[in-house]
Amino acid sequence: MAEQTGASAVAGSPTWWSRAILIGAVVGAALLPIGALGTRIGVWHFQIGLLMVAAGAALAAIGLVVGIAGIVAASRRRLASDKPAVYLGTVISLLVLALMGTQFLAGLSVPPIHNISTDVVDPPAFDKIVTLRGDGTNPLEYDADTLAAVQREAYPGIKTRETSLAPAESLQRASAVLKDMGLEIVHVDEQAGIVEATATTFWFGFKDDVVVRIRPAQSGVGSLVDLRSVSRVGVSDLGANARRIGEFLERFGQGS
Repeated sequence: MAEQTGASAVAGSPTWWSRAILIGAVVGAALLPIGALGTRIGVWHFQIGLLMVAAGAALAAIGLVVGIAGIVAASRRRLASDKPAVYLGTVISLLVLALMGTQFLAGLSVPPIHNISTDVVDPPAFDKIVTLRGDGTNPLEYDADTLAAVQREAYPGIKTRETSLAPAESLQRASAVLKDMGLEIVHVDEQAGIVEATATTFWFGFKDDVVVRIRPAQSGVGSLVDLRSVSRVGVSDLGANARRIGEFLERFGQGS
């Protein structure tokens, strides 16, 4: 009789708790793309999407703890039929936490700012984009007293770029570089020497607005290139705006 009981434990169908571990892990993982893509297509507000992502991370944390306990239980009780679901659920939960952990560490590694400019004294000003940002978006004012010192310490390489290109050539190149980076060109003003564009993230559809300003160099030869990148929503940009400016300056320099 004992041998028959042991055999049924090994060969029986998975228990409810092992299935629950797997289902919870799958639901937690699914909440990440669902919350993000639902925000992007306008099904719900971005705060709802972020809450769904947070809920997914919470489920993954619970799933990892319970999954480890389930692995121990399945091994001690020789529940072979439970092991696949428990192992898979635990691995899924671990992957979700690893993904969220990288985002969390990225947020800790940069200051909680979202308004970055190469010129912190006289930052480039937006024109047409102002009316596109809408209500409830971050203000466009650059508070130098608050942001300048923080930005310089975190991103010392974000500075005005001087080029040998004439202002008109620099303006054309700026537009081309922004397009190559995947940004949508919103407005080009040759007289004012500015290019305005918008970047949209893949998952949440978050929008960051960019303005490039071209001025003649003080020497009379070449031009000065400044740009500014501002997130429409959120407090911390996880360094995205600074990376965008750095990429622009690098690409721009390759053709000047």
